Amino acid sequence: MKAASVHELQKELKTLEPKRLLELCMRLAKYKKENKELISYLLFEAHDEKNYIKQIKEEIDCLFIEMNKSSVYLAKKSLRKILRLTNKYIKYSDSKQTELELRIYFLTKIKAAHIPINASTVLSNLYIRQIEKIKTVLSKLHEDLQYDYQQELEGLEFY
Repeated sequence: MKAASVHELQKELKTLEPKRLLELCMRLAKYKKENKELISYLLFEAHDEKNYIKQIKEEIDCLFIEMNKSSVYLAKKSLRKILRLTNKYIKYSDSKQTELELRIYFLTKIKAAHIPINASTVLSNLYIRQIEKIKTVLSKLHEDLQYDYQQELEGLEFY
């Protein structure tokens, strides 16, 4: 089965009755946890982005506290898990400012945890890729916001 394009789906959804649209949304939510999380974000969190960011930061804090730093290998696995979760929340929000805040916070937590980034090529590449993603998103923001985030980014440059 070939999936329809987004444009075709949008046209078809516009023709549906509200009751049928609700049924489709509920069916989507039943089949995948990620769909349910996205619908939850859109319904309950999207109106208060600051609180959403705060909740994610608290979750990241908990994961960093639980992180096993006894070896570089275990630290790397934990960081990848935290980054996967962070990327998922960034995808839900679809806001460049939220993306910047969360990526910068992630790197700040790495630095504060004193994880030996230089001990592993994988860890150093992970760190560098996040800085590159921040710079890419930063270039798309308004100049005033760019300046504020640029100050934070300078403190995170690879150590």
